[in-house]
Parts: sequence; structure tokens; C-alpha cells
Amino acid sequence: MSSFIEHKDKIAFHPGYYVKEIVDESGLTQEDFAKRLDTTPKNLSLLVRGEQNLSIDIAMKLSRMMGTTVAYWLNLQNAYDGLIAEFKSEEELEQEREVFKLLDYKYFRDNFGLPDLPRRTEDQIIEVRKFLGVSTLSVFKKRDMAVSFRSASAEISNANTIRANVMVQIAINKALRIDAPKFNKMKFKQAVDYALSLTKNHEDFYPLIREAFFEAGVIFVILPNLSGSKINGATKKLEKNVMLMVNDRRLNSDTFWFTLFHEIGHIIYGDYGISFEKETGEKEELADKFAEDILIEPDEYQKFIKKDEMNLMTIKEFADSINRDPGIVLGRLQNDKLVPYDDWELQSLRHKYKVRISF
Repeated sequence: MSSFIEHKDKIAFHPGYYVKEIVDESGLTQEDFAKRLDTTPKNLSLLVRGEQNLSIDIAMKLSRMMGTTVAYWLNLQNAYDGLIAEFKSEEELEQEREVFKLLDYKYFRDNFGLPDLPRRTEDQIIEVRKFLGVSTLSVFKKRDMAVSFRSASAEISNANTIRANVMVQIAINKALRIDAPKFNKMKFKQAVDYALSLTKNHEDFYPLIREAFFEAGVIFVILPNLSGSKINGATKKLEKNVMLMVNDRRLNSDTFWFTLFHEIGHIIYGDYGISFEKETGEKEELADKFAEDILIEPDEYQKFIKKDEMNLMTIKEFADSINRDPGIVLGRLQNDKLVPYDDWELQSLRHKYKVRISF
């Protein structure tokens, strides 16, 4: 390590740089100078090479030996430390700029009320960093930054990782501001049963489910989608609560309810983390099966498909018989390749939700 560091047009001189000058001018060897300073040759060597900070003890001994003040030497160390911190901050900002390029400031401005700062990238970075509650945006490059990534798939790019982590961070921050009762798994299962009764309630389902989950210690958050995150939902165990998040990208009646109950399945099985598009693996299969079976009881579904009469009227009748939104039944049939996706008559069964999201 050098006793001085250059960064752009600035140089930070370690106190050891000045001590070395004094040693050289004294005509003494470092060993002899160390003896006069009442320290070890090793300590002096580390100091002049910039590998060890100037201690108060050495500052006091230098002041006595050279006829200066202790503050003089400590100020040299403080000045050096300040410049090094500045250099590191500038380097970190360069890295943050690369992360920030993968985000869209409009997402934060339009959805969360951050100030309009056109073409002021550094100010935008500061606002986003403060909003997310992190020391640097670079932390979002880390997998498992906030929750587990269940998949190690190469399809999850660095950009996907950053955007997914940002969405989860927003949901966690929101959840931490809410004082909910302690998570109660039995109450949560009861709340899940209640949520199943609301699939046909197109207007008020969100606040009703949110309140029921809240009473069970589960904080339910729907977030505006951050484009390119490839995230469907996420769950996280907090100190006494559970955060459950889905985004508003999948608000068709079939995809929304399946995504919600998929994440509920993860909570029931005690498996917390991020769910990505097209993710595979045993944990995802278990959550998928949970969602399928709770949304449409397997025996009832088998009886229906055995009739082999799948049209607008029969799907509506079956959905009414099991008290489910018909879009859920349609989505299951399409996923099982029992009806085509391009049957436009059946598309009238799908409902697109609009959820008012407030922060």
C-alpha cells in the first residue's frame, strides 16, 4: 500500500508520507528513529508505508519529538481519511450509476411521489437511495439481498435481480411501517378461506383481503410493476409478521388469484422468497399445486372436464357451482390445454382488476 493515493485530480497523503520525510531528513535508519520515537521498527514501517493509521499514542510521541501539537498530526490523519472517503464515495457513485441505468426514475416519481428531477441523475439517485433506505443502490446487485432467490436460473439476469430486489425492498419498507398483530398461522388459514369467497367481488376484494390478512399478521401489498423485474410475487418473514407481495402486472382474474394463492402456498409451507416467471423446482411445484387445488377442488374439476362440454355457458355454470370467478376456471382450462387461448368468445369471462395502490 502506498503512503499516498491519487484519484482523478486529487492526492490523499497518508500521515506516514510526512513521517517518512522526517525520517529521511534525520539521517537515521528507521530502526534508530523508531527507538527515539519509543515505538517498534515494525510499527514505524507500517506507518510510513501507509498500512497503519496514525494512533493517538504515536501522534503524541511525534508532537513531543518534533515540537508540534498532537492536533497537527491527528488532523493529517483526519484529512487523509476524509479524502479516502470522498474517493470511495465517488467510485461508489459510478457503480450506482450503472445500477440506476437499469431502473426507471419515472416509476418512483409517478408511483411514490419522488420529486421531478429531469436530467439530474445524481439527484435522482440520491432520492431513490433515500426512498429505498439503503446506503448504495449497488446492494441490489446481490441475490438474496432481502429474500431468498429460490431459483439459480441463468435466465435471471443482473438486471432482473436488481429490479426484483428493488420491488421487494419497497414492499418490505411498507410492511415495516405497519403495526400488525403477530403472525398466527391458524388465523391466516381462516383468512385464506375468506379470501376464496371474494373471487367474484371485483370491486372491494383488495381492502377486504388486506384487512383479514392483517388480523392474522400477514401484511398484503400489491405493488405497481417495475418493468423487467420478471417477478410475480414475494414473501418474507419479518420479526413478528409476514410480508406478502404481488405486483399489478397480473391483474386478470385468473392470473391474479393464482399468483396470490401461489404465494399463500409458500407461506403455508414456511418457504419465503421471490417467485419469478417460469420458475421451476420442487418448492414452486408445491406452491402451484396448492393454488390449483384450493382455487378449484380437484374432484369437482375432474367431474367437470369429464363431461367434455366446455363452452361459455358451462364454464359459467361450473364457476357458479363452486363460487369462483369464471375467469379462474377459464385460466385453468387454458393452462391445461383443454380450451384454446384464442377463443375470443371465452375471453369475455376474464375480468381485469383495477386496484388503487396507496403509499
